[in-house]
Amino acid sequence: MSISAVNTRIPSRSSGTPRSPIPGFRLALGYTLFWLGLIVLIPLAGVFFKAATLGPAEIWRIVSSERVIAALELSFGTALLAAALNAVFGLLIAWVFVRYEFPGKRLFDAAIDLPFALPTAVAGIALTALYAGNGWIGSWLEPLGVKVAYAPLGIVVALTFIGLPFVVRTVEPVLRDAEQELEEAAASLGATRWQTIMRVILPSILPALLTGFALAFARGVGEYGSVIFIAGNIPFVSEIAPLLIVIRLEEFNYAGATTVAATMLVISFAMLLAINALQSWSNRHRSRRPAATVIKES
Repeated sequence: MSISAVNTRIPSRSSGTPRSPIPGFRLALGYTLFWLGLIVLIPLAGVFFKAATLGPAEIWRIVSSERVIAALELSFGTALLAAALNAVFGLLIAWVFVRYEFPGKRLFDAAIDLPFALPTAVAGIALTALYAGNGWIGSWLEPLGVKVAYAPLGIVVALTFIGLPFVVRTVEPVLRDAEQELEEAAASLGATRWQTIMRVILPSILPALLTGFALAFARGVGEYGSVIFIAGNIPFVSEIAPLLIVIRLEEFNYAGATTVAATMLVISFAMLLAINALQSWSNRHRSRRPAATVIKES
């Protein structure tokens, strides 16, 4: 009997159903679910259970209060804006790192990862010192009417700083593995540079770009250390939702704090679910279109 005639799927001893040739699947799956439940699901469930002790009417009163709504709008709005800025400029930085060689490239490449290693409180203090009215940059901006420190714009600056590496490091390997022959083929068929970018390059890196955007957004929503120093923490102006949670905890209002936290979790999960759905649609749309078709359309 030839080797090709042998069925690679091993039947189970009891029922005759196919069994995976890779051993340890059930054990690995069990450890995965146990660790996921212990580290992620149980703490999140505890937040919802603690918030549920207040009752629906009290939960709605807390969530619908003007201070909580203002803090949630500021947190999610600035996180979205910072993630969008990082998506644009992070893609540009990744493109330069992959496609060009220049003096000091390794130094700049290592500097991109600095927000990963730098404590967030140190980043917040450094940004405040730079953008305050007497800082190196703020002393030039404030006479022009641009107030960064102790204003919502400072929050955007801080979230852009800590979220940039997520986009760069997510997009960079995809750009490095991209087929440059498709770009050359599009150019040889008469496509302009803009058409090559929009029809050939961007569709191939869009899933990775969306992933980096989602990571930067998720990091920005829950960021605390780098924001509280530069934000000013003025209620209804520059008070973020994580700070409001800390204030409720300091007041020993644990149910109120968990209510705000649970609201943030629900909104964040819904937005990330929408981003993942868009990413899946982009992957399916890209897989259905052969490269030759894309080149001809460009």
